[in-house]
Amino acid sequence: MALQLRPNCEYCDKDLPPNAMDARICSYECTFCADCVETKLHNVCPNCGGGFAPRPIRPATERRPGVCVMKHPPSDKRVHLKYSLEDIAAHSTRLRDIPPQER
Repeated sequence: MALQLRPNCEYCDKDLPPNAMDARICSYECTFCADCVETKLHNVCPNCGGGFAPRPIRPATERRPGVCVMKHPPSDKRVHLKYSLEDIAAHSTRLRDIPPQER
């Protein structure tokens, strides 16, 4: 199963196309831009409490049969936060000093 490659940052709604080098995801594929992860979320996913990793780039060119962004297109469904900014800030503050592997 391929990653969804969600099209936007859930925090600031910045476009994050499939080849975005600044896209970050948690283990549940919650998607944010690097700026929001670093300056607003402090590497704490507001949805699950986990940390983030750079989102992989799906190949644009079919180098193996059936494996490329055209054969497995990214999601076009924009996702937005379900928590208030105040709640997210409090959540991040509670967890940011705990390393992701210990959360």
